[in-house]
Amino acid sequence: MARRLTKFVLAAVVVTALSFSDAAAQDPHFSQYYANPLYLNPAMAGTPICPRLILNYRNQWPSISGQYVTYNASYDQHVDALSGGIGVLVNVDRAGEGTLSTTMASGIYSYHLPLSRTFSLRAGIQATFLQKNLDWTKLTFPDQIDPRHGFVFNTNEVYPPDGLTKTVADFSTGMVLYSERFYFGFSASHLTTPDEGFISISELPIKYTVHTGAIISIEGDNSRKRTIEETSISPNIMYQKQAKFEQLNYGLYLNKFPFVGGVWYRHNFDNSDAVIVLLGFIQQSFRFGYSYDLTVSKLTNASGGAHEFSLTIQFECSPKRKRIRAINCPSF
Repeated sequence: MARRLTKFVLAAVVVTALSFSDAAAQDPHFSQYYANPLYLNPAMAGTPICPRLILNYRNQWPSISGQYVTYNASYDQHVDALSGGIGVLVNVDRAGEGTLSTTMASGIYSYHLPLSRTFSLRAGIQATFLQKNLDWTKLTFPDQIDPRHGFVFNTNEVYPPDGLTKTVADFSTGMVLYSERFYFGFSASHLTTPDEGFISISELPIKYTVHTGAIISIEGDNSRKRTIEETSISPNIMYQKQAKFEQLNYGLYLNKFPFVGGVWYRHNFDNSDAVIVLLGFIQQSFRFGYSYDLTVSKLTNASGGAHEFSLTIQFECSPKRKRIRAINCPSF
Protein backbone atom coordinates (compact mmCIF):
# COMPACT_ATOMS: atom_id res chain seq x y z
CA MET A 1 0.00 0.00 0.00
CA ALA A 2 2.84 2.39 0.85
CA ARG A 3 4.50 1.70 -2.51
CA ARG A 4 1.24 2.37 -4.36
CA LEU A 5 0.77 5.62 -2.48
CA THR A 6 4.35 6.68 -3.29
CA LYS A 7 3.79 5.95 -6.98
CA PHE A 8 0.59 8.01 -6.94
CA VAL A 9 2.30 10.96 -5.26
CA LEU A 10 5.22 10.80 -7.70
CA ALA A 11 2.80 10.70 -10.62
CA ALA A 12 0.98 13.74 -9.32
CA VAL A 13 4.24 15.64 -8.93
CA VAL A 14 5.36 14.74 -12.46
CA VAL A 15 2.02 15.72 -14.01
CA THR A 16 2.16 19.03 -12.16
CA ALA A 17 5.71 19.65 -13.36
CA LEU A 18 4.72 18.89 -16.95
CA SER A 19 1.54 20.97 -16.88
CA PHE A 20 2.38 24.29 -15.28
CA SER A 21 4.77 26.90 -16.62
CA ASP A 22 5.61 28.37 -13.22
CA ALA A 23 6.93 25.10 -11.74
CA ALA A 24 10.49 25.62 -10.48
CA ALA A 25 13.09 22.97 -9.73
CA GLN A 26 15.68 23.06 -6.97
CA ASP A 27 19.19 21.66 -6.68
CA PRO A 28 20.18 18.58 -4.68
CA HIS A 29 22.07 19.43 -1.50
CA PHE A 30 24.91 17.84 0.45
CA SER A 31 25.27 17.82 4.23
CA GLN A 32 29.07 17.54 3.94
CA TYR A 33 29.26 20.65 1.80
CA TYR A 34 32.99 21.29 2.40
CA ALA A 35 33.64 17.72 1.23
CA ASN A 36 32.09 18.86 -2.08
CA PRO A 37 33.76 22.27 -2.44
CA LEU A 38 33.39 22.81 -6.20
CA TYR A 39 29.66 22.12 -5.95
CA LEU A 40 29.46 24.59 -3.06
CA ASN A 41 31.39 27.41 -4.73
CA PRO A 42 33.39 27.49 -8.01
CA ALA A 43 35.91 29.82 -6.35
CA MET A 44 37.06 26.83 -4.27
CA ALA A 45 38.77 25.27 -7.31
CA GLY A 46 42.50 25.04 -6.67
CA THR A 47 42.30 26.12 -3.02
CA PRO A 48 44.36 23.17 -1.69
CA ILE A 49 47.02 24.09 -4.33
CA CYS A 50 48.00 20.44 -4.94
CA PRO A 51 45.83 18.19 -7.16
CA ARG A 52 42.72 16.80 -5.46
CA LEU A 53 40.14 14.15 -6.42
CA ILE A 54 36.81 13.95 -4.54
CA LEU A 55 33.97 11.39 -4.71
CA ASN A 56 30.60 11.92 -2.98
CA TYR A 57 27.49 9.77 -2.55
CA ARG A 58 24.18 10.74 -0.92
CA ASN A 59 21.08 8.57 -0.38
CA GLN A 60 18.15 10.62 0.90
CA TRP A 61 15.00 9.03 2.40
CA PRO A 62 16.09 5.40 1.80
CA SER A 63 13.05 4.01 3.67
CA ILE A 64 10.67 5.50 1.09
CA SER A 65 10.23 3.92 -2.33
CA GLY A 66 11.60 6.30 -4.93
CA GLN A 67 14.31 7.93 -2.81
CA TYR A 68 16.78 10.53 -4.05
CA VAL A 69 20.31 9.29 -4.83
CA THR A 70 23.07 11.72 -5.85
CA TYR A 71 26.58 10.96 -7.10
CA ASN A 72 29.32 13.56 -7.42
CA ALA A 73 32.93 13.52 -8.64
CA SER A 74 35.38 16.42 -8.96
CA TYR A 75 39.03 17.14 -9.68
CA ASP A 76 40.87 20.42 -9.17
CA GLN A 77 44.34 21.91 -8.74
CA HIS A 78 46.17 25.23 -8.83
CA VAL A 79 48.06 26.08 -12.05
CA ASP A 80 50.82 28.68 -11.69
CA ALA A 81 50.75 29.59 -15.40
CA LEU A 82 47.05 30.48 -15.13
CA SER A 83 47.40 32.37 -11.82
CA GLY A 84 44.55 30.31 -10.44
CA GLY A 85 42.84 26.98 -10.14
CA ILE A 86 41.05 24.74 -12.61
CA GLY A 87 38.43 22.13 -11.87
CA VAL A 88 36.08 19.57 -13.39
CA LEU A 89 32.81 18.64 -11.70
CA VAL A 90 30.30 15.90 -12.60
CA ASN A 91 27.01 15.47 -10.73
CA VAL A 92 24.30 12.85 -11.32
CA ASP A 93 20.99 13.03 -9.43
CA ARG A 94 18.38 10.25 -9.66
CA ALA A 95 14.90 10.74 -8.20
CA GLY A 96 12.15 8.15 -7.98
CA GLU A 97 14.46 5.18 -8.69
CA GLY A 98 15.68 6.87 -11.85
CA THR A 99 12.32 8.21 -13.02
CA LEU A 100 13.78 11.72 -13.14
CA SER A 101 17.54 11.97 -13.80
CA THR A 102 19.71 15.07 -13.95
CA THR A 103 23.32 15.08 -15.16
CA MET A 104 25.63 18.08 -14.88
CA ALA A 105 29.21 18.35 -16.17
CA SER A 106 31.15 21.56 -15.43
CA GLY A 107 34.46 23.21 -16.20
CA ILE A 108 35.71 25.73 -13.61
CA TYR A 109 38.40 28.40 -13.36
CA SER A 110 39.23 30.44 -10.24
CA TYR A 111 41.59 33.40 -10.22
CA HIS A 112 43.88 33.77 -7.18
CA LEU A 113 44.65 37.26 -5.87
CA PRO A 114 46.91 37.76 -2.79
CA LEU A 115 45.52 40.77 -0.93
CA SER A 116 48.04 40.98 1.90
CA ARG A 117 50.34 38.86 4.00
CA THR A 118 47.22 37.65 5.79
CA PHE A 119 44.37 37.42 3.28
CA SER A 120 43.84 35.96 -0.19
CA LEU A 121 40.90 36.19 -2.57
CA ARG A 122 39.71 33.75 -5.21
CA ALA A 123 37.03 34.50 -7.80
CA GLY A 124 35.62 31.65 -9.85
CA ILE A 125 33.49 31.08 -12.95
CA GLN A 126 31.77 27.86 -13.96
CA ALA A 127 30.29 26.68 -17.27
CA THR A 128 27.94 23.70 -17.10
CA PHE A 129 26.34 21.24 -19.50
CA LEU A 130 23.02 20.21 -17.91
CA GLN A 131 20.78 17.40 -19.11
CA LYS A 132 17.48 16.35 -17.53
CA ASN A 133 15.66 13.16 -18.51
CA LEU A 134 12.23 11.82 -17.54
CA ASP A 135 11.75 8.04 -18.05
CA TRP A 136 8.20 7.65 -19.37
CA THR A 137 8.27 3.86 -18.84
CA LYS A 138 8.57 4.35 -15.06
CA LEU A 139 5.68 6.79 -14.74
CA THR A 140 2.29 5.83 -13.31
CA PHE A 141 -0.84 8.01 -13.56
CA PRO A 142 -4.16 8.27 -11.66
CA ASP A 143 -6.18 6.73 -14.51
CA GLN A 144 -4.23 3.49 -14.11
CA ILE A 145 -5.61 2.86 -10.62
CA ASP A 146 -8.22 0.24 -9.84
CA PRO A 147 -9.80 0.81 -6.38
CA ARG A 148 -9.18 -2.82 -5.39
CA HIS A 149 -6.20 -4.00 -7.43
CA GLY A 150 -4.05 -0.89 -7.72
CA PHE A 151 -2.16 0.05 -10.90
CA VAL A 152 -3.67 -2.32 -13.51
CA PHE A 153 -5.00 -0.13 -16.36
CA ASN A 154 -3.22 1.49 -19.30
CA THR A 155 -2.96 5.25 -19.15
CA ASN A 156 -4.54 7.64 -21.62
CA GLU A 157 -1.71 10.14 -21.15
CA VAL A 158 0.10 10.89 -24.43
CA TYR A 159 3.88 10.80 -24.71
CA PRO A 160 5.12 14.35 -25.51
CA PRO A 161 6.03 14.67 -29.23
CA ASP A 162 9.36 16.37 -28.48
CA GLY A 163 10.47 13.68 -26.02
CA LEU A 164 11.41 13.96 -22.36
CA THR A 165 15.07 14.96 -22.50
CA LYS A 166 16.15 18.57 -22.06
CA THR A 167 19.73 19.83 -22.55
CA VAL A 168 20.81 23.37 -21.64
CA ALA A 169 23.92 25.42 -20.84
CA ASP A 170 24.31 26.88 -17.37
CA PHE A 171 26.70 29.35 -15.71
CA SER A 172 27.71 30.10 -12.11
CA THR A 173 30.18 32.30 -10.27
CA GLY A 174 31.58 32.77 -6.78
CA MET A 175 34.27 34.24 -4.56
CA VAL A 176 36.04 33.22 -1.37
CA LEU A 177 38.08 35.40 0.99
CA TYR A 178 40.35 33.54 3.39
CA SER A 179 43.30 33.69 5.75
CA GLU A 180 45.10 31.05 7.80
CA ARG A 181 42.11 30.59 10.12
CA PHE A 182 39.12 32.41 8.62
CA TYR A 183 37.11 31.99 5.41
CA PHE A 184 34.07 33.63 3.85
CA GLY A 185 32.48 32.71 0.55
CA PHE A 186 29.60 33.70 -1.72
CA SER A 187 28.33 32.02 -4.88
CA ALA A 188 25.49 32.44 -7.35
CA SER A 189 24.47 29.42 -9.41
CA HIS A 190 22.29 29.26 -12.57
CA LEU A 191 22.91 32.89 -13.51
CA THR A 192 20.98 32.58 -16.78
CA THR A 193 18.03 30.71 -15.13
CA PRO A 194 18.06 28.01 -17.86
CA ASP A 195 14.74 26.58 -19.01
CA GLU A 196 14.66 22.87 -18.12
CA GLY A 197 10.95 22.30 -18.78
CA PHE A 198 9.90 19.41 -21.04
CA ILE A 199 6.66 20.76 -22.59
CA SER A 200 6.43 24.20 -20.98
CA ILE A 201 8.77 26.80 -19.52
CA SER A 202 10.33 25.82 -16.18
CA GLU A 203 13.26 28.03 -15.30
CA LEU A 204 15.89 26.86 -12.82
CA PRO A 205 16.05 29.70 -10.26
CA ILE A 206 19.31 31.34 -9.25
CA LYS A 207 20.71 29.77 -6.10
CA TYR A 208 22.58 32.09 -3.72
CA THR A 209 24.96 30.63 -1.16
CA VAL A 210 26.83 32.34 1.69
CA HIS A 211 29.23 30.30 3.83
CA THR A 212 31.68 31.28 6.54
CA GLY A 213 33.63 29.81 9.42
CA ALA A 214 36.85 29.77 11.41
CA ILE A 215 39.48 27.40 12.79
CA ILE A 216 40.09 27.86 16.54
CA SER A 217 42.99 26.01 18.13
CA ILE A 218 42.32 24.51 21.55
CA GLU A 219 46.04 23.95 22.05
CA GLY A 220 46.45 27.59 23.13
CA ASP A 221 48.06 29.28 20.10
CA ASN A 222 45.99 30.51 17.15
CA SER A 223 48.85 32.52 15.66
CA ARG A 224 51.02 29.65 14.42
CA LYS A 225 50.54 27.91 11.08
CA ARG A 226 47.80 25.32 11.17
CA THR A 227 48.45 21.61 10.45
CA ILE A 228 46.06 18.66 10.19
CA GLU A 229 47.50 17.27 13.45
CA GLU A 230 46.30 20.32 15.40
CA THR A 231 43.42 19.84 17.83
CA SER A 232 40.83 22.50 17.04
CA ILE A 233 37.18 23.40 16.81
CA SER A 234 35.56 24.99 13.77
CA PRO A 235 32.19 26.80 13.96
CA ASN A 236 30.48 27.16 10.56
CA ILE A 237 27.37 28.71 9.03
CA MET A 238 25.90 28.26 5.55
CA TYR A 239 22.84 30.06 4.13
CA GLN A 240 21.19 29.22 0.81
CA LYS A 241 18.28 30.79 -1.07
CA GLN A 242 16.70 29.50 -4.26
CA ALA A 243 13.42 31.08 -5.38
CA LYS A 244 11.21 31.07 -2.25
CA PHE A 245 13.20 28.31 -0.56
CA GLU A 246 15.64 29.34 2.17
CA GLN A 247 17.93 27.06 4.19
CA LEU A 248 20.28 27.66 7.10
CA ASN A 249 22.98 25.25 8.35
CA TYR A 250 25.01 25.92 11.46
CA GLY A 251 27.16 23.72 13.62
CA LEU A 252 30.60 22.79 14.82
CA TYR A 253 33.51 20.53 13.86
CA LEU A 254 35.92 19.02 16.39
CA ASN A 255 39.33 18.04 14.95
CA LYS A 256 41.34 15.51 16.98
CA PHE A 257 43.81 13.91 14.58
CA PRO A 258 43.21 11.56 12.84
CA PHE A 259 39.46 11.94 13.54
CA VAL A 260 36.93 14.69 12.88
CA GLY A 261 33.48 14.84 14.45
CA GLY A 262 30.71 17.27 13.75
CA VAL A 263 27.10 18.14 14.49
CA TRP A 264 24.83 20.64 12.68
CA TYR A 265 21.24 21.79 12.59
CA ARG A 266 19.54 22.47 9.24
CA HIS A 267 16.24 24.29 8.82
CA ASN A 268 14.39 26.85 6.77
CA PHE A 269 12.66 29.75 8.44
CA ASP A 270 9.31 27.98 8.66
CA ASN A 271 10.24 24.39 9.35
CA SER A 272 12.94 22.32 11.06
CA ASP A 273 14.64 19.84 8.74
CA ALA A 274 17.40 17.70 10.26
CA VAL A 275 20.13 17.26 12.82
CA ILE A 276 23.32 16.13 11.07
CA VAL A 277 26.07 14.08 12.70
CA LEU A 278 29.44 13.33 11.09
CA LEU A 279 32.49 11.17 11.69
CA GLY A 280 35.56 11.62 9.51
CA PHE A 281 39.02 10.07 9.25
CA ILE A 282 41.95 12.17 7.98
CA GLN A 283 45.40 11.34 6.70
CA GLN A 284 47.83 13.45 4.67
CA SER A 285 46.92 11.74 1.39
CA PHE A 286 43.22 10.91 1.86
CA ARG A 287 40.10 11.78 3.87
CA PHE A 288 36.93 9.77 4.40
CA GLY A 289 33.69 10.97 5.95
CA TYR A 290 30.26 9.57 6.81
CA SER A 291 27.29 11.64 7.92
CA TYR A 292 23.68 10.91 8.79
CA ASP A 293 20.74 13.31 8.62
CA LEU A 294 18.29 12.66 11.45
CA THR A 295 14.98 14.06 10.18
CA VAL A 296 13.20 16.26 12.74
CA SER A 297 10.51 17.73 10.46
CA LYS A 298 6.90 16.51 10.27
CA LEU A 299 8.13 13.88 7.81
CA THR A 300 9.78 12.24 10.87
CA ASN A 301 12.65 9.79 10.66
CA ALA A 302 10.36 7.14 9.14
CA SER A 303 11.87 8.41 5.87
CA GLY A 304 15.20 6.86 6.87
CA GLY A 305 16.95 10.24 7.02
CA ALA A 306 19.92 10.50 4.68
CA HIS A 307 23.26 8.72 4.43
CA GLU A 308 26.22 10.52 2.91
CA PHE A 309 29.78 9.36 2.16
CA SER A 310 32.78 11.34 0.92
CA LEU A 311 36.29 10.35 -0.14
CA THR A 312 39.05 12.87 -0.88
CA ILE A 313 42.38 11.83 -2.38
CA GLN A 314 45.05 14.52 -2.00
CA PHE A 315 48.04 14.26 -4.36
CA GLU A 316 51.47 15.75 -3.79
CA CYS A 317 52.56 18.98 -5.46
CA SER A 318 55.43 19.43 -7.86
CA PRO A 319 58.59 20.24 -5.85
CA LYS A 320 59.17 23.36 -7.97
CA ARG A 321 55.77 24.89 -7.24
CA LYS A 322 55.96 28.41 -5.83
CA ARG A 323 54.52 29.05 -2.39
CA ILE A 324 50.83 30.05 -2.43
CA ARG A 325 48.47 30.21 0.53
CA ALA A 326 46.05 27.25 0.63
CA ILE A 327 42.65 27.55 2.25
CA ASN A 328 42.27 25.86 5.66
CA CYS A 329 38.53 25.26 5.62
CA PRO A 330 37.04 22.00 6.95
CA SER A 331 37.35 18.76 4.98
CA PHE A 332 33.69 17.81 5.39
